Amino acid sequence: MKPIIAVPATLALVYRAWSRKSLTPAGIIAAALTAIVHALHPWSAPFVLLVVFYLGGTKATKIKHDVKAQLTMSATGATGGEGSRTHVQVLANSIVASVLTLLHTKLLLFSRRDGAEKEEQCFSYGGDVGDLLTVGIVANYAAVAADTFASELGILSKSKPRLITSPTLRVVPPGTNGGVTATGLLASLFGAFTIALTSAVLLPFCAQGWGDKERIFWVLAVTLWGGLGSVVDSFLGGWLQASVVDKRTGKIVEGSGGQKVLVHPSSTKPAGTPDTVIEKERSSIGKTEAVANTATLRGSRVTGTSTGTQPGRDHEHEHESRRVESGIDLLDNNAVNVLMAAIMSVGGMAVASYVWGVPLGGLLEALA
Repeated sequence: MKPIIAVPATLALVYRAWSRKSLTPAGIIAAALTAIVHALHPWSAPFVLLVVFYLGGTKATKIKHDVKAQLTMSATGATGGEGSRTHVQVLANSIVASVLTLLHTKLLLFSRRDGAEKEEQCFSYGGDVGDLLTVGIVANYAAVAADTFASELGILSKSKPRLITSPTLRVVPPGTNGGVTATGLLASLFGAFTIALTSAVLLPFCAQGWGDKERIFWVLAVTLWGGLGSVVDSFLGGWLQASVVDKRTGKIVEGSGGQKVLVHPSSTKPAGTPDTVIEKERSSIGKTEAVANTATLRGSRVTGTSTGTQPGRDHEHEHESRRVESGIDLLDNNAVNVLMAAIMSVGGMAVASYVWGVPLGGLLEALA
């Protein structure tokens, strides 16, 4: 991408994130470095895909933010809702695309050095292994955009979410990992479509092989693939990420910056947690069992969820204020996002490899 465009565009993004506090200071640094990596690519498409994802995600986050804040609660006991995103959250959504962008940049620069014609510096219809990397970059942003839109807009659904990993698709509280709604699925497709359309406009398609039908199919395929990524994220989150419910309110407890949530908040004091918060939690946990059970029942009636114990647990401890609604406590939200992005990027490349007859193994030879 031309520096005369990339430099002011990156500075504008940094200023926007700082002025609107959409990113933490460390998040701004991570975002700036990510933007630089994408701007190094000779094409403008990777950088613009990053920008479209960032602007779309922050816009979706702000839609009815006050309403969403009341549907969940933070680990500190305050209202829920997405706050300023951290550097870990930024990298969770972009690290896979950043690696693929650097690899594709290397291939294009080597091609130029070897005296390749200008026509070869375009996105051909399965002409070489570099096209697979392009698919992986677009697939990454289609999937993470779909997941972001599904999470931020699906929670506003009037119908109750159902756990996709449950054989009975049982009803769960809004914000549960693995909880899906029709609204969320439609939102995911819209998020993926914004990426698909952007790529169709900005990718330098080669004249040969890419007709109007092929480009329309490209937009549809990327949109559906991104929507599938949101579903994959729901399965991964429902299985590998613990969703913790506050028994007094029936609301999902969200970890700061996508981190894990302690089921026993009084037993361990997380670094940086104010003493007043810990004392407040201890006070809450110190209530009688009867009060806790009553609050749990009231919360389950509000959300329409069950209040039983988790499989493998004989009973709830008497004064616990939280319980696990679903999933195992293996990964946090950021790790799930990285895993999903990697699966969808590599999976997209594998599908393109099969359709175009371009072996994935050729990437290693080309990059060696």
